[in-house]
Amino acid sequence: MTARIYLPARSAMQSVQSNDKWVLEYEPEVPRAIEPLMGWTSSSDMKSQVKLRFDTKEEAIAYAQRNGLAYRVDEPKPDTRKIQSYSDNFLPNRIVPWSH
Repeated sequence: MTARIYLPARSAMQSVQSNDKWVLEYEPEVPRAIEPLMGWTSSSDMKSQVKLRFDTKEEAIAYAQRNGLAYRVDEPKPDTRKIQSYSDNFLPNRIVPWSH
């Protein structure tokens, strides 16, 4: 059984990082199945419902090692956005001059 340790991405409704809690969740052992009558997706794997949250990555790794879990750490991608305000469009030292 493999566990995945990651920092969740922020929601589309938020402008800041979600809550900076690292998550440990188990990889599915059994593939999900489609229930034929209603078409719902189901799984008989109970560990797929478990999500453990930790304050730091080191705590999550220590938990996995203490319980003998094989784990994989997914590092977050660096934020490449440039924070810019609307008024920056009208600065006199702007590289591309304002066209209006």
